[in-house]
Amino acid sequence: MKNFLPRTIFNEEHDMFRETCRSFVDTEIRPNVDKWHEQGFCDRSMYRAAGELGLFGITSPEEFGGGGMPDYRFNAILSEELAEADCGSVIVSIQVINDLVIPYLERFASDEQKRRYLAPLCSGEKIGAIAMTEPGAGADLAGIRTTALKNDSGDYVINGSKTFISNGIQADFTLVVAITDPSQGRAGVIIIVDSETEGFTKTGPLKKVGLKAQDTAELNFENVIVPAANLLGEEGAGFGYLRTNLAQERVSIAVGSIATSRRAFDLVYKHSQDRKTFGSRLIDHQAYRWELAKMATEIQSAQSFVDAAVEAKVNGELDEVTASMAKYLTTELQIKVVNTALQLHGGYGFMMEYPIATHYLDSRVQPIYGGPNEIMLEIISRRLAKGLK
Repeated sequence: MKNFLPRTIFNEEHDMFRETCRSFVDTEIRPNVDKWHEQGFCDRSMYRAAGELGLFGITSPEEFGGGGMPDYRFNAILSEELAEADCGSVIVSIQVINDLVIPYLERFASDEQKRRYLAPLCSGEKIGAIAMTEPGAGADLAGIRTTALKNDSGDYVINGSKTFISNGIQADFTLVVAITDPSQGRAGVIIIVDSETEGFTKTGPLKKVGLKAQDTAELNFENVIVPAANLLGEEGAGFGYLRTNLAQERVSIAVGSIATSRRAFDLVYKHSQDRKTFGSRLIDHQAYRWELAKMATEIQSAQSFVDAAVEAKVNGELDEVTASMAKYLTTELQIKVVNTALQLHGGYGFMMEYPIATHYLDSRVQPIYGGPNEIMLEIISRRLAKGLK
């Protein structure tokens, strides 16, 4: 989609990186989307190819295989280009690693843990996941009931279950959020669990409305013994650790959402020029082009807000409320734009051979994951209740 206002947050280095991402999408993703939708997950070869191009761990230290560029704009560019592949599953699969798993390893892992887990993530040799959501807790992290209790040997014994875990089946390891004191009901630890650990089982890929190529799983832990060396950071600090990355997680969703809205606009705009009714192009009908005008205006407005949030993230100024605003605004807009774009395709929009149909199915989860939008409104409204400063 054309930028009606210039985007000023990127420089020449970012533009060069965008070309790398664009080439990756063309060669590694587009040819495989239909196959991945059928099998329910992306091939591991995609992760390895991304690693070889330096698309994982862009902000991570070079000594652990990262790009050494602590600049979130590179993550944003990658998500924007992935949206062009008409496969929301790929955006989620890669964002889980870059914007959820890697930040925790960067901040809280020991050097030894970084060599074991961060380095192979950056190279694409391993796939990672993070397990927070539980069947009985949903978005309420304070309601987590999975336990990690120490045995006589000083190791952790994990019992419980997790659900809706992105990358869950293919993950070689998972960052598991658990409590060490059930009486307090708080997330006591984040602990790294290798997938081959005895007692750790997976169910999936789960069958979902959309994101058909996104590997989503249920995880079960039955007396899973994990060495204390796999503890991320300090015991008892897990809940606090989680809060450090909520803003990045939510702004990453916002980046993907606005990029997908732009892609949906491009698809319907092209359709409006190619398709004719009553002897005229669709775009020549006033009612049709007014809908396009409304979409373009709303997308441009939201893009400006997201760019400001990305810039705040780069400058270390992005707070939880602003990230929640960005997530709420863009995911609600994505639903609206994609729905309108499908409507304007007419009957063709209901055919799965048209990419807008895939976007329609994939978009529905956006206001749900990363914290339901009702939670976003609660976070924003609580700030308002405290008063603005």
